Amino acid sequence: MTDRPSSPLALRAALLAGLARFRREGVAGTTPHAPGLFSYCALTRERLSSVRLPRPVVGIVLSGAKEVWRGETAERLSSGTLFVLPAEVDLDIVNEPAEGSGLYQSLVLEIAPEAVPDLDAGETEPAAGGSVAVALTAGLVEATVHAARAIEDGPAGATVRTARLAELLALLHDAPAARPLFDLSVAERVARLVRGGLDRDWTAAEVARRLALSESTLRRRLAAEGSTFSALLRRERMEAARRLMARGAASGAAALAVGYASRTHFARAFRAAFGGNPAQAAGRNAP
Repeated sequence: MTDRPSSPLALRAALLAGLARFRREGVAGTTPHAPGLFSYCALTRERLSSVRLPRPVVGIVLSGAKEVWRGETAERLSSGTLFVLPAEVDLDIVNEPAEGSGLYQSLVLEIAPEAVPDLDAGETEPAAGGSVAVALTAGLVEATVHAARAIEDGPAGATVRTARLAELLALLHDAPAARPLFDLSVAERVARLVRGGLDRDWTAAEVARRLALSESTLRRRLAAEGSTFSALLRRERMEAARRLMARGAASGAAALAVGYASRTHFARAFRAAFGGNPAQAAGRNAP
């Protein structure tokens, strides 16, 4: 994409051209392209009621039009529109095939919490009227095309995929409509904080202070998300220890690295998490 279009019409056309390889004809339903990347097609006009996504998504209307309803407010998205839909929000969706082709298609990229770079949601105001459409720029068009292609290319390009997705999310960071991508749960914010030093003696009070919350608010919000501070910290420590042992670390070294001075306490926590002894896990990975 050497030419850099600037008008909205030219930007939409460039986005559609760059994603032409994902076009499907005469099919309905979901077509997976790679984990977290799929097309959704419809051959007749359809209305989907109370759609509630488990993760936020970045999408592009490739053919036809989409209406997104929140209560009595609707937004119509035409072909070539880049949009972001939030997680855990009830939406009514209307998918309308194009008159010429008789096909509605969107390309959808699910955004997992671990894929979101450490960029604060910031002070970006939500889009006016709750708009889900993202204003295109030449850089955003290129980043979207590159990310979709890299993700489809499969495991061999894992490093490239990660870099392309990070580039796309960085460009979306200041877009008001993309704010839901960066509204991480409290549990994810806590996990990211403690991952930076799992050998530390973390307390709920210290973590709450770093997140600008009171300890009671932290515990209440974690409970609302189905977690507790101690369970979350233990999970992060055990997952990290298992990864260390998978790379060849001895169980004692893994225990110290994630904050356990007592091997007995570490072994008990490891068995509770994974059902086996850490020494056995380390032994399986020994050369």
